[in-house]
Amino acid sequence: MSGLKFIKLFNGLVVLPLLLITGCNNFQGGTTTVSRDNVDAEEVLKLDSDADIFQYDGVIYKTNIDWVEELSLTKDVQIGEIQTKNDTNTDFKDEMSNKLPVGTKIFSTREREDILIVEIEGEIKKYLAIVEG
Repeated sequence: MSGLKFIKLFNGLVVLPLLLITGCNNFQGGTTTVSRDNVDAEEVLKLDSDADIFQYDGVIYKTNIDWVEELSLTKDVQIGEIQTKNDTNTDFKDEMSNKLPVGTKIFSTREREDILIVEIEGEIKKYLAIVEG
């Protein structure tokens, strides 16, 4: 096979499909970002007025979720504690709860970043981060 025929074959089999793939790509010259909007306490409580929630680092965490309760999780380091209790269920701030008493310690888990653990009177409760995304 002569060199010219090889180049034409190479262009037809390799270069042309690559050009088609990149030409059909919907690339707009930037990065694609996926955003997650945090759900606030009012939204969670509209869906479940009896929900047991707290806020940590701008995220609402909720307990009594069946599949979360079934997980085997290991309590890790203490990352905070409940500082205030909110009986009005509006204007939640970090380390604020609607049911947990002030002073309740909040722990991370070794297995999952989206679940936190609290220990109250010897009972372990698992709280899942409630986010949209």
